[in-house]
Amino acid sequence: MIVGTAGHIDHGKTTLVRALTGVDTDRLPEEKARGITIDLGFAYLPLDNGRTLGFVDVPGHERFIHNMLAGVGGIDFALLVVAADDGPMPQTREHLAILDLLGVRRGAVAITKADLADADRLVRLETDIRLLLAGTTLADADVMPASAQTGLGIADLKVRLELEAEATGDRAADGWFRLPVDRCFTVAGAGTVVTGTVFSGETRQDDQLVLLSTGAAARVRGIHAQNAPAKVGRAGQRCALNIAGPQISKDAIHRGDWLVAPTLRRPTDRLDVRLRLLPDESRPMRHWTPVHLHLGAAHVMARVVLLDAESLAPGQGALAQLVLDRPIGALHGDRLILRDQSARRTIAGGVVLDPWPPTRFRRRPERLALLQVLEESAPAAALAALASLPPHVVDLAVFALARNLRPEARDAAVSAAGLQALPAADGAGGSAFALPLARLAEIERAVTATLGTHHQKQPNSAGLEPEKLRVALPMKIAAAPFAAIVAALLAAKVIEADGPWLRLPGHAVRLSAEDEKLWAKIRPVLEQQRFGPPRVRDFADHCGVPENRVRELMRRLSKMGVVWQVAQDHFFLRGPVVELARIAGDLAAQAPDGRFKAAEFRDRIGGGRKVAIQILEFFDRGGVTTLRDQVRVVNRDRYERFVKGAGPS
Repeated sequence: MIVGTAGHIDHGKTTLVRALTGVDTDRLPEEKARGITIDLGFAYLPLDNGRTLGFVDVPGHERFIHNMLAGVGGIDFALLVVAADDGPMPQTREHLAILDLLGVRRGAVAITKADLADADRLVRLETDIRLLLAGTTLADADVMPASAQTGLGIADLKVRLELEAEATGDRAADGWFRLPVDRCFTVAGAGTVVTGTVFSGETRQDDQLVLLSTGAAARVRGIHAQNAPAKVGRAGQRCALNIAGPQISKDAIHRGDWLVAPTLRRPTDRLDVRLRLLPDESRPMRHWTPVHLHLGAAHVMARVVLLDAESLAPGQGALAQLVLDRPIGALHGDRLILRDQSARRTIAGGVVLDPWPPTRFRRRPERLALLQVLEESAPAAALAALASLPPHVVDLAVFALARNLRPEARDAAVSAAGLQALPAADGAGGSAFALPLARLAEIERAVTATLGTHHQKQPNSAGLEPEKLRVALPMKIAAAPFAAIVAALLAAKVIEADGPWLRLPGHAVRLSAEDEKLWAKIRPVLEQQRFGPPRVRDFADHCGVPENRVRELMRRLSKMGVVWQVAQDHFFLRGPVVELARIAGDLAAQAPDGRFKAAEFRDRIGGGRKVAIQILEFFDRGGVTTLRDQVRVVNRDRYERFVKGAGPS
């Protein structure tokens, strides 16, 4: 269990932690000289059951609230400290507001310096504190007098913390690893060490992690968890990780960065959130209000864009988008604190709903409806609700990443939501999209109806290309999920693929008897002269028929997917075109810089320069290759789709 202190300056937080643990958390010379806590301090208390309590001691001065916020985000239990001689003070109230905004529901209030107050004073103080706690997440917290000087109440407070620790189960470690860095230093003989409270997941020695800000790879060389050497560091523990890597150094890592599993590295400079303005604010919050944002250990300037209200009244909540000055790490459910532009007071807090929101159309009703659904914390319930909204398809990769779900947890949520999962169309594995079974059946009916209508109107067409089919449907479906749906329909044999065209099973394009005779004369020539076939006029002369007739036949065969029109009146069999594409891909793969010249392509295919250029320009138009400074590069995604989808004729 991690215990975080809170309270006004000089109310005895550090002294109380020392009385409980025997550790002085003021480690900086300036702290010892001035007698005040400036930065975060840490202490540990071993328990009889073998577990260890971790303490995060925070500064109480208003000038160091940013340091307090860097350490309080991952605590399990709050220890709010109020001095008996002063009573509640400004930072008592601000720290309590921060704990409330962060959703900290477990805690106790220690009335320190209790030896300086009589019984009546302590009773009045408890009444004042109860009034202060009312309406917050700590409304039911115990209030316990204590004195580090006389030992009054210290044993009772320690017992209270031990009981809380007994009742605190280990945090679930089923997500990917996340640690917000609150300190970075160098240890002689070991190297770079970072510390923080693990938000999720677990890590072991030799695991490969990354810095979220730069992507620098970090190998875990050693772990201290709860102040002791450990084989594993997991969610809910204070951890010190000894890390190494080519780009890892003390100067390259700063407070506020995240050390995460590579899967989670997706920085963001915008956050869609649910905000709550503190009730004691004197004025409403307006659009584009500048604020200091604190999330994890990060501190960054931001602007507030209200989404479902023109202004946010004190004590009220609203949906908002935070536009940040620089990217940070954040996931769904992360809590955040906002302070005013001058950083003198805490004004609001909130929770992240969408870590990667759109920049446009952010106030549209459908977007606001989606954000309201994202307020659901249970993954299965959120999935079901998202799938009920248009377009009724959920991107599982984004959903799982935003909520830090591993594949097994993602799939369990899909199953519990009663949705159909579809793998990615590229065959990468895993579930890519989810939608209701009824929606999938509706799309299937629309696909077959649209293809049937096309076959009826254009019987000589081989079918529709996927993109043309997608835009012809009565419902709107994005390209990526539609590709996954098409892959599922192909696997179920609801539709068939003929090269790049989709068709209904049994649909076949047939030539007339006269065209079959003409094609029987042309095809052998195309097969013989595979990389440099004659043009339309040459076939017309060879077969003794008008050019228009040959041209119409070749265009019909092109629609049927039998040939490709590479240039004006120049048609190639489909198979040789795929071979030509593979030659281009091979030239690019063999080149150190991935580039090749038209002359190299010409020499490989054994034809003239003019034909080689026409073929390459055909590939350029299809996005298979790109011409740059008289040399070409192969676009791997388009290339793979082309050679896979075109297929031999």
